[in-house]
Amino acid sequence: MADVHEHYTIQPFPEQRGHGLRLRSWNAESDVDVAAYLRGLSDPEFQRWNTPLRMIRDIDGARESLRARTEAAVDGSGVSFCVTDADTGELLGHIGVNEIDHVMGSARVGYWVLPEARGRQVATRSLLLATRFAFTDLGLHRLELGHALGHDASCHVAERCGFRYEGTLRGAMFEAGRHDAFRDVHLHGRIATDAEPAAP
Repeated sequence: MADVHEHYTIQPFPEQRGHGLRLRSWNAESDVDVAAYLRGLSDPEFQRWNTPLRMIRDIDGARESLRARTEAAVDGSGVSFCVTDADTGELLGHIGVNEIDHVMGSARVGYWVLPEARGRQVATRSLLLATRFAFTDLGLHRLELGHALGHDASCHVAERCGFRYEGTLRGAMFEAGRHDAFRDVHLHGRIATDAEPAAP
Protein backbone atom coordinates (compact mmCIF):
# COMPACT_ATOMS: atom_id res chain seq x y z
CA MET A 1 0.00 0.00 0.00
CA ALA A 2 2.94 2.35 0.63
CA ASP A 3 3.84 2.05 -3.06
CA VAL A 4 0.35 3.25 -3.98
CA HIS A 5 0.69 6.37 -1.82
CA GLU A 6 4.19 7.05 -3.14
CA HIS A 7 2.85 6.86 -6.68
CA TYR A 8 0.20 9.47 -5.87
CA THR A 9 2.34 12.02 -4.06
CA ILE A 10 0.57 15.35 -4.58
CA GLN A 11 2.81 17.94 -2.95
CA PRO A 12 3.26 20.61 -4.05
CA PHE A 13 -0.24 20.60 -5.49
CA PRO A 14 -1.49 23.30 -7.86
CA GLU A 15 -3.57 26.16 -6.56
CA GLN A 16 -7.12 26.31 -7.84
CA ARG A 17 -8.84 29.44 -9.13
CA GLY A 18 -12.47 30.04 -10.01
CA HIS A 19 -15.80 31.38 -8.78
CA GLY A 20 -14.00 34.41 -7.33
CA LEU A 21 -11.77 32.27 -5.13
CA ARG A 22 -8.18 31.12 -4.94
CA LEU A 23 -7.49 27.82 -3.20
CA ARG A 24 -3.85 27.58 -2.13
CA SER A 25 -1.84 25.44 0.22
CA TRP A 26 -1.69 26.39 3.89
CA ASN A 27 1.69 27.61 5.08
CA ALA A 28 2.52 26.22 8.52
CA GLU A 29 5.40 28.70 8.83
CA SER A 30 3.17 31.73 8.25
CA ASP A 31 1.93 33.33 11.46
CA VAL A 32 -1.04 34.77 9.56
CA ASP A 33 -2.09 31.37 8.22
CA VAL A 34 -1.63 29.65 11.57
CA ALA A 35 -3.61 32.31 13.44
CA ALA A 36 -6.48 32.12 10.94
CA TYR A 37 -6.48 28.33 11.08
CA LEU A 38 -6.65 28.39 14.88
CA ARG A 39 -9.44 30.98 14.76
CA GLY A 40 -11.44 28.79 12.40
CA LEU A 41 -11.12 25.72 14.62
CA SER A 42 -11.87 27.74 17.76
CA ASP A 43 -15.04 29.30 16.38
CA PRO A 44 -18.11 28.25 18.42
CA GLU A 45 -20.10 27.46 15.27
CA PHE A 46 -17.35 25.13 14.05
CA GLN A 47 -17.15 23.46 17.45
CA ARG A 48 -20.92 23.04 17.57
CA TRP A 49 -20.82 20.73 14.55
CA ASN A 50 -17.30 19.27 14.59
CA THR A 51 -15.21 17.47 17.20
CA PRO A 52 -11.71 16.74 15.89
CA LEU A 53 -9.96 13.64 17.15
CA ARG A 54 -7.27 15.92 18.52
CA MET A 55 -8.44 19.25 19.87
CA ILE A 56 -6.44 22.30 18.72
CA ARG A 57 -6.28 24.88 21.50
CA ASP A 58 -3.26 27.10 20.81
CA ILE A 59 -0.88 28.41 18.14
CA ASP A 60 1.58 25.55 18.61
CA GLY A 61 -1.16 22.99 18.15
CA ALA A 62 -2.47 24.77 15.06
CA ARG A 63 1.01 24.89 13.52
CA GLU A 64 1.54 21.20 14.22
CA SER A 65 -1.82 20.38 12.67
CA LEU A 66 -0.99 22.32 9.50
CA ARG A 67 2.36 20.54 9.27
CA ALA A 68 0.50 17.23 9.51
CA ARG A 69 -1.74 18.34 6.64
CA THR A 70 1.37 19.06 4.57
CA GLU A 71 2.62 15.55 5.34
CA ALA A 72 -0.73 14.12 4.20
CA ALA A 73 -0.20 15.77 0.82
CA VAL A 74 3.33 14.37 0.66
CA ASP A 75 2.12 10.80 1.24
CA GLY A 76 -0.90 11.25 -1.02
CA SER A 77 -3.55 10.75 1.63
CA GLY A 78 -5.05 14.25 1.71
CA VAL A 79 -5.02 17.76 0.29
CA SER A 80 -5.83 20.85 2.36
CA PHE A 81 -6.59 24.21 0.79
CA CYS A 82 -6.62 27.64 2.37
CA VAL A 83 -9.58 29.42 0.77
CA THR A 84 -8.91 33.05 -0.15
CA ASP A 85 -10.60 35.79 -2.15
CA ALA A 86 -9.13 35.74 -5.65
CA ASP A 87 -8.87 39.54 -5.87
CA THR A 88 -7.97 40.71 -2.37
CA GLY A 89 -6.25 37.65 -0.92
CA GLU A 90 -8.53 37.81 2.13
CA LEU A 91 -8.41 34.51 3.98
CA LEU A 92 -11.92 33.04 4.08
CA GLY A 93 -11.72 29.44 5.28
CA HIS A 94 -10.57 25.91 4.64
CA ILE A 95 -11.47 22.97 2.43
CA GLY A 96 -9.87 19.54 2.39
CA VAL A 97 -9.97 16.40 0.29
CA ASN A 98 -9.28 13.87 3.03
CA GLU A 99 -8.81 10.14 3.55
CA ILE A 100 -7.91 9.62 -0.09
CA ASP A 101 -8.09 5.98 -1.14
CA HIS A 102 -6.31 5.72 -4.48
CA VAL A 103 -7.26 2.05 -4.87
CA MET A 104 -11.00 2.72 -4.69
CA GLY A 105 -10.67 6.24 -6.12
CA SER A 106 -12.54 7.81 -3.24
CA ALA A 107 -12.12 10.51 -0.59
CA ARG A 108 -14.04 12.58 1.95
CA VAL A 109 -14.41 16.35 1.78
CA GLY A 110 -14.69 18.79 4.66
CA TYR A 111 -14.76 22.56 4.96
CA TRP A 112 -15.26 25.51 7.26
CA VAL A 113 -15.66 29.25 6.74
CA LEU A 114 -14.46 32.03 9.03
CA PRO A 115 -17.29 33.95 10.75
CA GLU A 116 -16.75 37.20 8.83
CA ALA A 117 -16.89 35.37 5.49
CA ARG A 118 -20.22 33.63 6.06
CA GLY A 119 -23.21 34.53 3.94
CA ARG A 120 -21.07 34.90 0.80
CA GLN A 121 -21.45 31.30 -0.46
CA VAL A 122 -17.77 30.65 0.21
CA ALA A 123 -18.39 27.01 1.18
CA THR A 124 -20.42 26.34 -1.97
CA ARG A 125 -17.93 27.98 -4.30
CA SER A 126 -14.90 26.33 -2.68
CA LEU A 127 -16.56 22.90 -2.64
CA LEU A 128 -17.27 23.17 -6.37
CA LEU A 129 -13.61 24.02 -7.02
CA ALA A 130 -12.22 21.30 -4.75
CA THR A 131 -14.57 18.72 -6.23
CA ARG A 132 -13.42 19.52 -9.76
CA PHE A 133 -9.80 19.25 -8.58
CA ALA A 134 -10.46 15.86 -6.96
CA PHE A 135 -12.12 14.41 -10.05
CA THR A 136 -9.80 16.00 -12.63
CA ASP A 137 -6.35 16.42 -11.07
CA LEU A 138 -6.50 13.50 -8.64
CA GLY A 139 -8.58 11.27 -10.92
CA LEU A 140 -10.90 10.19 -8.13
CA HIS A 141 -14.20 8.45 -8.80
CA ARG A 142 -16.25 9.18 -5.68
CA LEU A 143 -16.38 11.87 -3.01
CA GLU A 144 -18.29 11.66 0.26
CA LEU A 145 -19.44 14.48 2.49
CA GLY A 146 -20.76 13.83 5.98
CA HIS A 147 -22.27 16.34 8.39
CA ALA A 148 -23.93 16.11 11.76
CA LEU A 149 -27.68 15.59 11.67
CA GLY A 150 -29.33 18.99 12.03
CA HIS A 151 -26.54 20.96 10.37
CA ASP A 152 -28.88 22.36 7.73
CA ALA A 153 -26.42 24.90 6.34
CA SER A 154 -23.91 22.18 5.46
CA CYS A 155 -26.70 20.03 4.05
CA HIS A 156 -27.70 22.84 1.69
CA VAL A 157 -24.10 23.36 0.59
CA ALA A 158 -23.80 19.66 -0.24
CA GLU A 159 -27.01 19.66 -2.25
CA ARG A 160 -26.11 22.84 -4.16
CA CYS A 161 -22.81 21.20 -5.14
CA GLY A 162 -24.43 18.03 -6.48
CA PHE A 163 -23.72 15.80 -3.47
CA ARG A 164 -26.84 13.66 -3.22
CA TYR A 165 -28.21 12.63 0.14
CA GLU A 166 -27.51 8.90 0.47
CA GLY A 167 -28.67 8.09 3.99
CA THR A 168 -28.14 8.54 7.71
CA LEU A 169 -25.20 6.91 9.45
CA ARG A 170 -26.08 6.12 13.05
CA GLY A 171 -23.59 7.20 15.71
CA ALA A 172 -20.92 7.99 13.13
CA MET A 173 -19.61 11.27 14.56
CA PHE A 174 -18.55 12.53 17.97
CA GLU A 175 -20.98 14.69 19.89
CA ALA A 176 -19.93 18.33 20.21
CA GLY A 177 -16.87 18.60 22.45
CA ARG A 178 -16.91 14.93 23.48
CA HIS A 179 -15.04 11.77 22.56
CA ASP A 180 -17.25 9.47 24.61
CA ALA A 181 -20.62 10.06 22.91
CA PHE A 182 -21.81 9.94 19.33
CA ARG A 183 -24.39 11.47 17.00
CA ASP A 184 -25.87 10.63 13.64
CA VAL A 185 -24.48 11.83 10.32
CA HIS A 186 -26.10 12.71 7.01
CA LEU A 187 -24.07 11.11 4.22
CA HIS A 188 -23.91 12.80 0.81
CA GLY A 189 -22.03 11.53 -2.22
CA ARG A 190 -21.02 12.61 -5.68
CA ILE A 191 -19.31 10.58 -8.37
CA ALA A 192 -17.21 11.79 -11.27
CA THR A 193 -19.91 11.13 -13.86
CA ASP A 194 -22.48 13.34 -12.08
CA ALA A 195 -23.15 16.66 -13.78
CA GLU A 196 -21.36 19.63 -12.23
CA PRO A 197 -23.88 22.17 -10.91
CA ALA A 198 -23.67 25.81 -11.95
CA ALA A 199 -21.76 28.08 -9.59
CA PRO A 200 -23.75 30.67 -7.62
